[in-house]
Amino acid sequence: MSAAPAALLVLAPAYLLGALPWGLWVGYARGLDVRRHGSGNLGATNVYRTLGPRYGLLVLALDAAKGALAVAWPHLGPWGAAFPGGAEWAALAAGLAAIAGHVLTVFAGFRGGRGVATTVGVFLALAPAAMGLGLAAFLVAFALTRRVSVGSLALALVYPLGIAGTVHGPGRGKLLAAGLLVSALIVYRHVPNIRRLIRGEEPRIALRGGAGGPSRRGEDRP
Repeated sequence: MSAAPAALLVLAPAYLLGALPWGLWVGYARGLDVRRHGSGNLGATNVYRTLGPRYGLLVLALDAAKGALAVAWPHLGPWGAAFPGGAEWAALAAGLAAIAGHVLTVFAGFRGGRGVATTVGVFLALAPAAMGLGLAAFLVAFALTRRVSVGSLALALVYPLGIAGTVHGPGRGKLLAAGLLVSALIVYRHVPNIRRLIRGEEPRIALRGGAGGPSRRGEDRP
């Protein structure tokens, strides 16, 4: 298999896997279009706010799982080994394609979430210790503030440091570069949240069904 077909067979399925709008489909299964409620986005936080913890956590798990599955995809056939740079590059590229699919999903007018849950799945597969540190940072920040956006920003800042500290070997540089790129994307996608945090207007989230503040367009989008 030549490099060009291999790249297509790696990247296209990974993007489509990442683009699966689980938040939209879970909402439909419950008779609700989540784009018309809360923040209007397809991420797990909006599903949590509009449908409750059970469905919010389900979407969170599904969005993370598609990231991990995208990383595994290149190893399931000859397209991974034939990808330019080999299977390791293919897995990393597939993970990035899945994150792009989540953020810009073709199934919902290229308007998806902010990529946090899918990023968690991708880097749990690629660098589990580093993402474990990122998840710990998320939990601490969320426990202190009850704001998903603060937890997401903490995760985005910590897991690249985790890559730098826990990953060794020849693939470390490209993995760190990818981690920094996706971290910057998450921070950029949270700029509206950062502005609301500065103004003291960022809503909290309740731990038991429902929001801890007013629901409106532009809230957290994991």
